[in-house]
Amino acid sequence: MNKGRIRHVLLTALSVFAVGARLSAAEPRPNFLLIVADDLCWRDLGCTGNVDVKTPHIDRLASEGVHMRGMFSPATSCSPTRHALYTGLFPIRSGAYPNHARVDESTRSVFTHLKAMGYRVALQGKTHVSPPPSFPFEHLSSNPDNVAVFTKFIRRDPAQPWLAVLASNDPHVPWTRGPAKAYDPKKLTIPPYLNGDALTRANLAAYYAEISQLDTQVGAWLQALEESGQKETTLVLFVSEQGSSFPYGGKQTVYDNGIRSAAFLRWPGKVAAGTSSDALMQYVDVAPTFIAVAGGDPDAIDTGCPNRAGGSGFDGRSFLGALVGGAEIFRDVIYAQHTTVGLNGYTKPYPCRAVRDSRYKLIRNLAPQNAFVFDRIDPDQGGNLPWRYGVMLDAWRVDAADDPSLARRIERYEHRPAEELYDLQVDPLETTNLADDAAFASIRARLRAKLDGWMEQQGDLGMETELKALSRQPRSAAKE
Repeated sequence: MNKGRIRHVLLTALSVFAVGARLSAAEPRPNFLLIVADDLCWRDLGCTGNVDVKTPHIDRLASEGVHMRGMFSPATSCSPTRHALYTGLFPIRSGAYPNHARVDESTRSVFTHLKAMGYRVALQGKTHVSPPPSFPFEHLSSNPDNVAVFTKFIRRDPAQPWLAVLASNDPHVPWTRGPAKAYDPKKLTIPPYLNGDALTRANLAAYYAEISQLDTQVGAWLQALEESGQKETTLVLFVSEQGSSFPYGGKQTVYDNGIRSAAFLRWPGKVAAGTSSDALMQYVDVAPTFIAVAGGDPDAIDTGCPNRAGGSGFDGRSFLGALVGGAEIFRDVIYAQHTTVGLNGYTKPYPCRAVRDSRYKLIRNLAPQNAFVFDRIDPDQGGNLPWRYGVMLDAWRVDAADDPSLARRIERYEHRPAEELYDLQVDPLETTNLADDAAFASIRARLRAKLDGWMEQQGDLGMETELKALSRQPRSAAKE
């Protein structure tokens, strides 16, 4: 990467930040608009290289700010991802590590912190976090298409800054929304990690249509922001959540399709348009960044959730200071975990942990003796619906009978070794496991030590923690 690119991510005229990204007392505090997609693989946008999907509004947003190409989620399903994004804490530390999870009521979130700093805080669309005292937002509507309630909220009091989270339900299955006729299944370019059978093509077309529906929402929200006269005073951050529900599409896996995020940050007059950064960042860094931008001190925040060492601060830290300082390295590694216990269709535990630097990734599968099975639902629970993961994979098996390469891919996906190591520079789709290659022994040892240290800091006991996952789900949790 060109060493000057990150240095120019923020305009050189940006004088309101020191290296710590603290806003000066004289500068008006900005608003925050956080847009969260739902089960969107980072690859599936026009601006991230997908040649078929149509996302003009998201593409425009990306062109008007910085493309944060090194952003990662620490989890692989919706609820842990959102808890981490809002609390600045990794999921196992907060307790919100299975899907449909909750944190302890003592835990605080970015809504808590900004509200205490005088911000109005709201969320529209999908919640999927619990309990309410930890997330004291005004719930504007469950319908993300209702632009009127968003407009009313941001216009309510011009003198008071606000945080609004617009959490879409798209493109989460069942892929029934959006311009269905915009995508011809027969003409789609099939990603190399998917199979090109008729069912997968039909589902891909429906999934793309729902991405277009998300794009329409984003366009409407951004237009409402501009028409309110607050575009110039609002920091907008878009994140794609985690991967899609296709086999190898990423959801429920710690491969990059599952944890890497499409992330774009726009802040007119502060962030230079059309720039990019490869610095490694995580969702846990978003909350402390917002606190810093609002003029607070993230290091002084009590999250209400002590770590193993007794510290109660964020797991994340503000990333804008690193960008201002021109650093090409923000984190040396990122971490991720996956929990199957408590998932819809769960049969046997298949916990995964991962650590990734800018080139290599180490994955630890804690129950390699089990098969990785995701979303196997009985027929009376919708198990035969065409978009179900298991139904799609069964269609792949038909083709695999005459395709040894596809058969090996399915086998590799469902039966994994205890440890996986990948060189992402030469193998971005993570197909060649180097864990037993002596040439990579030092890299494996270094990443092992990093992962061990993180698990210790988080209080992660591996399989023991996995088997306690049901205790972290509120009885009233809605199903996906």
